[in-house]
Amino acid sequence: MRVGAFTSFYRHHIARSIGLVFAATGLLYGTWSALIPFVKEKFGLDEAQLGLLLLSLPAGVTIMNPFAVPILHRFGAPKTALFSLALASVLFVAPLTATSVWLLAVSLFFAGAAFSTTNVAMNTCSTMLEGQQQIRIMSTCHGLWSAGAMSGSALASVFTGLGILPLLYSSIVAGLLVSVALLLRRPLQFLREIRQDGDETAPVGKKFTFPNALLWSLIVISLCTNLAEGTMADWSAVYMKEVLASPPYMIGWGFASYAFFMAGGRFVGDGLLVRYGERVVLMGGGIVAAIGLLLPVIFQNTGVALLGFAMVGAGVSLGAPVLYGASSRVPGMAPGAGLATMNTFAMAGFLGGPALIGFIAKYWSLPAAFALVSCAALFWAWRARQTVAIK
Repeated sequence: MRVGAFTSFYRHHIARSIGLVFAATGLLYGTWSALIPFVKEKFGLDEAQLGLLLLSLPAGVTIMNPFAVPILHRFGAPKTALFSLALASVLFVAPLTATSVWLLAVSLFFAGAAFSTTNVAMNTCSTMLEGQQQIRIMSTCHGLWSAGAMSGSALASVFTGLGILPLLYSSIVAGLLVSVALLLRRPLQFLREIRQDGDETAPVGKKFTFPNALLWSLIVISLCTNLAEGTMADWSAVYMKEVLASPPYMIGWGFASYAFFMAGGRFVGDGLLVRYGERVVLMGGGIVAAIGLLLPVIFQNTGVALLGFAMVGAGVSLGAPVLYGASSRVPGMAPGAGLATMNTFAMAGFLGGPALIGFIAKYWSLPAAFALVSCAALFWAWRARQTVAIK
């Protein structure tokens, strides 16, 4: 990122507040990712069963996406972002209290629904502020999400490795994030006041629209990037533990290295996008992610895996900022509607990915599943070259 863009973000109090919502959401998701092996062991699940279970969270995300925009229209993006963040923080504790797999699945579904609303609302806040203040903050906001995810995964791994119960740790995280949501109410009120003054970037119009040709192109790429991200979120810790036999305190560091380099890519992303353009950056990201996914398959070593996962993080880092921004610019759609519509369809990557990887891992191997995701990354690189909606 250019120094000027970085400075303007941190000097803008509303931008900082939006960025904190992104960071808090990432911290929550990173914490859950590091605790997936604990859930797998607690219920004695095999890879296929875990894959099916992990469908519950993205199912909640996907089903909730079409309803997120009407909620934004009714209550405003800032209020929706903060309330859903607080709700998701509490709901993500529920899976660790479940006494059966069915209760675990239900709790993950509702956590996913709250997470979906937070995602659409905070990205809409970012898009609104960019249009109103003529500043670029989307890449930095997503960088803060990745930094939060990295911190959440690493801290959860360290503290649970020291013997702190996962339920106690996740409860502490939930309390912290609810407090953050309450503290951000006042600064984010100013964003709502700007919308009420009649700014054209306020989300108006259709709540949900079937994709046109331009949006379909973005959906296809997003499906592949989501598959790579979902693989890292749901399976990196399992890969570290069961394929590489990494020490307990290292299990969460696979996702942490991925999230660290994802954050780094997003913090420099605005500068890269200005210099090289969205198409070149997205194509290069797909190639880097594909190589990163293959490294731990070919060289089954903890150090090599950390390097590979870091490359995946760098490769996917600008996928979401580019695609979210592009979906908000699709002609004929309100900002929130374009984003929610793309997410609804593209979440198939998150929805089908965990189950697909689980079944491949059970009947073939987890490294084979990672190799398949590598092919999907190469496909997104090729597709980005063909997509006119990407600048």
